[in-house]
Amino acid sequence: MKVIHDKDNHQFTMEVDGEIAKVDYTLKDGKMHLVYSEVPFNIRGQGIGKVLVEKTFEKLTEEGYHAVAVCGYIKSVAKRSDKWNAIIG
Repeated sequence: MKVIHDKDNHQFTMEVDGEIAKVDYTLKDGKMHLVYSEVPFNIRGQGIGKVLVEKTFEKLTEEGYHAVAVCGYIKSVAKRSDKWNAIIG
């Protein structure tokens, strides 16, 4: 599964079984604020949300962004790992 950074729509998206899971963000004060994550109903319960968020963290780090987790679920994924907890505020 690959995450695509859709800069025009301020989203990271990942296609799974023809469905699109996404993380929405805003840019503020030079940081990416991760405000919302969504996994379509048909593909929930398979751990896709965690994969989406972690791959989003990898992609934004590769691209040189600093991020702040606003969404509760994104915060919880970041806090579960020392690697992400150090990178995502």
